[in-house]
Amino acid sequence: MLGIVEHPGAHAEYLTLPEKNLHEVPRALSDEEAVFVEPLAAACEILDQVHVGPETRAAVLGPGKLGRLAAAVLESAGAQVRLLGRSSRARPASFDLVVEATGSPLGMPRALSLARPRGTIVWKTTHSAPARFDAAPLVVNEVTVVGSRCGRFEPALAMLKRRKIDVASLVSARFPLCRAPRALAEAARPGVLKVLLDPSG
Repeated sequence: MLGIVEHPGAHAEYLTLPEKNLHEVPRALSDEEAVFVEPLAAACEILDQVHVGPETRAAVLGPGKLGRLAAAVLESAGAQVRLLGRSSRARPASFDLVVEATGSPLGMPRALSLARPRGTIVWKTTHSAPARFDAAPLVVNEVTVVGSRCGRFEPALAMLKRRKIDVASLVSARFPLCRAPRALAEAARPGVLKVLLDPSG
């Protein structure tokens, strides 16, 4: 896992990785679009794990980068999607599919409250603090929970090439490489989406 498990990340001065990890970016894609391949692949993973169609009523919790990409991917599959923030209201037990992408331990209890009986929760969030919730409704309502992490790059590259997903609107700021510390500070601010570093600057 590049940058995670005993392997330098891409902020290292030098790094190596297997050739099989490389994917050719279509010439039609700009670098600014290509940087979304990995998070979009994580969103596309949902379609590999769960059936989604025009009859699917879906809620995505968390209007950050991943949540917005997940909502767009579900819409591309025909689902009826609501993207919900912390203060958004929705009717309990009214969604066939709930994608939990809040980044918060509080996301899972809310996801559980929104899933209909025999519905499905796709759990995307990872966080350092444990999620605490009453698991009884999972059993009583026979709710399926699917852990979901990374995804295949091929579907994400195809979506970007066909311009099926708007990623330009997810870019909050751009910085030259010489201002990398400022870019990292900006990326850490609440509500900020994608922050890009230009290596030529």
